[in-house]
Amino acid sequence: MQRYIIRRVVLAIPTVFLVVAFTFSIVRLVPGDVVQIMMSERPYATAADMEAMRRDLGLDRPIPAQFVSYVGDALRGDLGESPWTQRSVTSEIKGRLPITLELGVYSVLIGLLIAIPIGIVAAIRQDTMLDYVARSFAIFALSVPYFVTALALVIFPVIWFGWAPPLKYVGWNEGPVAHLYFFFWPALLLGINSTGSVMRTTRTMMLEVMRQDYIRTAESKGLTERAVVLRHAMKNAMIPVVTLIGLQVGFAISGTLIMEQIFNIPGMGRYFIGAIFSRDYWSVQGVVLVLAIVVVSVNLLVDLMYSVMDPRIRYG
Repeated sequence: MQRYIIRRVVLAIPTVFLVVAFTFSIVRLVPGDVVQIMMSERPYATAADMEAMRRDLGLDRPIPAQFVSYVGDALRGDLGESPWTQRSVTSEIKGRLPITLELGVYSVLIGLLIAIPIGIVAAIRQDTMLDYVARSFAIFALSVPYFVTALALVIFPVIWFGWAPPLKYVGWNEGPVAHLYFFFWPALLLGINSTGSVMRTTRTMMLEVMRQDYIRTAESKGLTERAVVLRHAMKNAMIPVVTLIGLQVGFAISGTLIMEQIFNIPGMGRYFIGAIFSRDYWSVQGVVLVLAIVVVSVNLLVDLMYSVMDPRIRYG
């Protein structure tokens, strides 16, 4: 197991490196750099002033040299400094990452709490009205983008009922109930959007497992339907679903970028989008690096869960 973990971590290093290299290159290919945007606010700035600022920011050096310098600093935990706020990118991310992760965790949990029970019930009651309703719900969840339902929730209840979801961030220390209520609506909409694929995979795997010989044997011994499903079928059916959960984490993190804008959440998403518009290279690179590490780590944990769910799986 230890050798497997070490091997996976070593293999993850080139993945993260390629993500960083791609991000580093692509932000510099976008027309207009941070110096031009900053100097556009100074009508009396000269070309010499722009060159001096590029020199101060290290943008006058060749891109390969900039990349090598950035990687060296990142390995020491220094992700640079935003030229707009003069604040360390590392400190900005430390304050915003927990908020984004919290929203992502809530959305994944809500999605699983909805999708897995519905998928199991739809498989057990195959081709009944309940199954048709569940499959229709899955198609709806897959078809309607989460940002459409989020905008509808923000706009239409105000017009029809004079009510709107909370749009002012409430910290945990300001009240746990208000804090959870603030996260409930964006997490619910993001979670519902991810239920379609999880529900359909759960239903398909449950149907496959329920046809196995050992399930028939358990039923012939007089076990109740609940015992057969929970003790024998569900555990084996959940292995492909766990794989899908790893993919859902990446989806949830990408979804928070839009949700944080709509619901005014001060997380990594708002910080990232603001950095893109202001050409803040260091902030963009830092956010992508941290999120890439999070996604790779979650997928490693998902792989390790296989041996817990199925003792026959061993890592050499």
